[in-house]
Amino acid sequence: MKILVADDDPTTLAIVNATLQDFGHEPILREDGTKAWEVLQQEDIPVVISDWMMPNMDGLDLCRKIRAEKSDAYIYFILLTARKRDVQALRESVAAGVDDFLTKPMDPDQIWMRLKVAERILNYQHTINNLEGMLPICSYCKRVREDDDYWEQVESYISRRTDAAFTHGICPDCYEQRIKPELEAFERSKTEARAKAEAQSNN
Repeated sequence: MKILVADDDPTTLAIVNATLQDFGHEPILREDGTKAWEVLQQEDIPVVISDWMMPNMDGLDLCRKIRAEKSDAYIYFILLTARKRDVQALRESVAAGVDDFLTKPMDPDQIWMRLKVAERILNYQHTINNLEGMLPICSYCKRVREDDDYWEQVESYISRRTDAAFTHGICPDCYEQRIKPELEAFERSKTEARAKAEAQSNN
């Protein structure tokens, strides 16, 4: 997994880099928030580990910038901090969109556990995105409804999309051609049966 690491301390970068590589990840290292943001504009990065205090753009500002940008892919943000007893600062971080914290000096076991949590959350997010992407498909003609209420064939729809599941519904054409006549016939049969019953009761 690609992990972007932003920290202005070369020693911290070296430690995190070695640890992430040992865990089989692909670290991308930057020395401040501004350069880390430039990376995020060019690559899809699922996890960011950032120091709090950095020149140019600190960790909280980087997190706020990430959260402010509309994106289908969620970025899990871990903040490096030595301010673990500063409750107000931690609340500010959560409000900015920080997902988790790593305290300095860092423990490799803590890094491993935080990344496992990150992977779990990102997998949940992927599942949710797939569920939200379920397609409304007509039960009769199998055409798929677009956002502008245009119905098109499944084959052409799927050819332009991937990772989709299907729900079932009835498009307007099939309602008019199939369902409405059936409902009208059912209502007629009820009316005829009611009239027949009334006629028999009158005799």
